[in-house]
Amino acid sequence: MRVHVRGGSISAGFGVQRSYVDILAEFCAAHHIELSNCSRIRDNSFDGIWSFYDDIDPYRPEILLLHFGIDDAFFPVYRSEFQENLVRMVRLARERFQPAILLPTSHPFDNRYDMEAVYLYYRAIREVAVDLGCEMIPVHTYWAGYLQEINLETRDLVLSDVRFPNEKGHAVFAQAIIPTLERTIARIRGN
Repeated sequence: MRVHVRGGSISAGFGVQRSYVDILAEFCAAHHIELSNCSRIRDNSFDGIWSFYDDIDPYRPEILLLHFGIDDAFFPVYRSEFQENLVRMVRLARERFQPAILLPTSHPFDNRYDMEAVYLYYRAIREVAVDLGCEMIPVHTYWAGYLQEINLETRDLVLSDVRFPNEKGHAVFAQAIIPTLERTIARIRGN
């Protein structure tokens, strides 16, 4: 079984030595699952579409994790374009190799205006997940609960550029994603 990740700066591990994808790779290895990652810094959903036949199709994973949104929001891709790009990637993947598709959001922002802008993209992710039967992983909700439970602030989990999580933030991403990944693996294996 293979899990494949395609996304932008966060899933590419911008600014950290150990990203959430590295943590997922360790989890997968412990379950005899291969994880591949073709995410790139500053890639947005248009890059995901343009590179589909090079960065997704050859891997033909059983589980495809598409993690776009932050680069789209801050390097302006219209919300409608972002949503349509996700739809196109999901449909292409299903036409080509029928994977289970996971769509994580990213973290919340303290700045109200940034959060309002980013939340539009999180809503688009939810709409695509509902409309196309994908698994949305609300990382932003998990993150907010984690901050409250551990009594931390957002700045404790992000780099100086708050668009990107630090290594502790990446660990929170992994904690948010692993339960859904684990359920998806079990479902595919018929457990």
